[in-house]
Amino acid sequence: MENSGGIQGNITAGLAGRYAVALFDLARESNQIDAVAASLSALRAGLTESADLRTLTQSPVISRADAEKAIDAVARAMKLDTLTAKFLGVLAENRRLAELPAMIDAYDAIVAAHRGEVTAQVTSAHPLSAAQLKELAANLKTRVGRDVQIQAHLDPAILGGLVVQLGSQLIDGSIRTRLNSFAQAMKG
Repeated sequence: MENSGGIQGNITAGLAGRYAVALFDLARESNQIDAVAASLSALRAGLTESADLRTLTQSPVISRADAEKAIDAVARAMKLDTLTAKFLGVLAENRRLAELPAMIDAYDAIVAAHRGEVTAQVTSAHPLSAAQLKELAANLKTRVGRDVQIQAHLDPAILGGLVVQLGSQLIDGSIRTRLNSFAQAMKG
């Protein structure tokens, strides 16, 4: 499947990908790619920080009309751009708000591909500083020869180190994996 000027593959697969492609196409036509990306980034943070927002997007018991009113209020309160606010209204109307996190990830991947960037999913046990993220992006750029955008995730279960998913490549430098490898070596 080919969409959005040659952006292909898993990015646009599935429901979330189709909605993200539609949003990207509208954003590109109206020169609002960055504004929409900023609004979606704020929404991602809101979904992480607010149990009420997560409930609004995930609960099947909230009526369509109530979800539309609530999501409109959220968009105004968060000062989201008009295109993103309308997009959220469509999601509420179509009862697709539960797919919002996947749509945000897909939109980010489409924007990165549009800019010729690669997105790396980076998991750490503790939050990385801006300087650490910048250094990691520079190291990954050297490795792949393209700009790398980092989507950072936290997982205390890895204990320390990093797990980096860069396309189909997985670089697992977590302490948990090292300990598991050491334990296997001790058994054998």
